[in-house]
Amino acid sequence: MTTGAPAFRLRAAGLATLLLAAGPAAAQDNSVWDPGTLPETKGTVKQYTLTPRGDVDGLILADGTEVKLPPRLSGAVVFTVRPGDAVSVRGMRARALPLIDGAQIRNEATGATLVTLGGPEPAAGETVMSGRIAALLHGRRGEVNGALLDDGTTLRLPPHEAARLSATLQAGQPVSLRGMVTRSPLGTVVEVRALGASPDTLTEVGGPPPRPPTSVR
Repeated sequence: MTTGAPAFRLRAAGLATLLLAAGPAAAQDNSVWDPGTLPETKGTVKQYTLTPRGDVDGLILADGTEVKLPPRLSGAVVFTVRPGDAVSVRGMRARALPLIDGAQIRNEATGATLVTLGGPEPAAGETVMSGRIAALLHGRRGEVNGALLDDGTTLRLPPHEAARLSATLQAGQPVSLRGMVTRSPLGTVVEVRALGASPDTLTEVGGPPPRPPTSVR
């Protein structure tokens, strides 16, 4: 259980590195748009901007310019540029604000380039799949809230349901599941809706537990 998570992080980092090293051409395969035709702005990254969930959704440059980026590429953005890096950004500029809708960002020192055009594969309908559990995933309090399959796929389910299905959710065991699959350049994650030892023995997975009633004084 202690080796699965680091191995997955290495695979995710490797995938992002390959994407960045390949340059704009690799990232543009699924897009008809050429970010090279858009206005270019150069500057130094002062800091990231974050969503309420902590995902990176943009940059603030040293001159105050705000660059908006898709939160789905949060990990790839962090691999590409960091505060203090000199960057060139291509994207549409706002008329009356120091704001850029970023389509491409390039680290001037390393040459790493990230193209943001095009969205991730849409979450398809529920899919049934099988695999072997490589490691369990945990929340900050140590509660099990998911698992990694041996192919690097991340499974997520509510902790109280993971506890209820703990006999099935064991490292080293084969598992089947039904759920919503989302794929991105950083990996594949499944929101588990049913779980079992085989496709014929799936047990439905519920949502978050109900909140306890509040006392009225």
